[in-house]
Amino acid sequence: MEQLARTTLLGKADPAPTDVINEDCASDIVLLCEHAGRAIPQSLGTLGIGVDMLNSHRGWDIGAEEVARALSERLQAPLVVQRYSRLVVDCNRPPGGDGSIPSSIDNVEIPGNLSLSQSQKAERLDEILEPMNRALTSLFQSRRRATFSIHSFTPELDGEIRPWHAGFLTRKSITTCNSLMHSINHRHPDLMLALNKPYDICDETDWFIPRFAEPLELPHALIEIRNDQIDHPQGVAFWADTLAEAILELMEAMA
Repeated sequence: MEQLARTTLLGKADPAPTDVINEDCASDIVLLCEHAGRAIPQSLGTLGIGVDMLNSHRGWDIGAEEVARALSERLQAPLVVQRYSRLVVDCNRPPGGDGSIPSSIDNVEIPGNLSLSQSQKAERLDEILEPMNRALTSLFQSRRRATFSIHSFTPELDGEIRPWHAGFLTRKSITTCNSLMHSINHRHPDLMLALNKPYDICDETDWFIPRFAEPLELPHALIEIRNDQIDHPQGVAFWADTLAEAILELMEAMA
């Protein structure tokens, strides 16, 4: 019956939409990486876009998955990784919102996302976003004390230079973000860190924090690292070490 009920978006050759790392670890932290992957379901072809666009910051968060996996290992904390390109479904956007299945990004049109029926949109949400939501919901059934999402951002957007090495985003967990930034700057005073940069959290454009972190009243941050910091192994290791130290210091202070 399960096979009969399945829709046709994801086929047998397509990767599972989510991967849960360290699922059975008894950590009180949950990690997430919504924009980890660049996969496109075979049934959608190329979405009408080129490889260069898919491989750019438009298609995924460069380096974010590597940092998230390394951080999960250092903290021995469960991590949910979402494998599909944000151009198929953006899993940090409210379902049904303008950015959920983008018709364009950075003024570049995505032909495969134009003129979609409601059933086609629902199919993408059901098969790609919902497995991530279920994985998070399952992890949050256990007692947790904090949650963090790992992202990356491009150094320049629409001619605007974004100078921060990392941003810590929140609406209701400012103390948490300030603590992380203070801890990092104590060890690395040369880093330019910022609260709510390169953008602010809001209900219309964000999913993880409004849907999970805030209702659960957990200390949290959506951590944005400038992608030229983590597009190489040394940078990944540096940021995984740096974030692990700051998060562990935070957790000790909360004990």
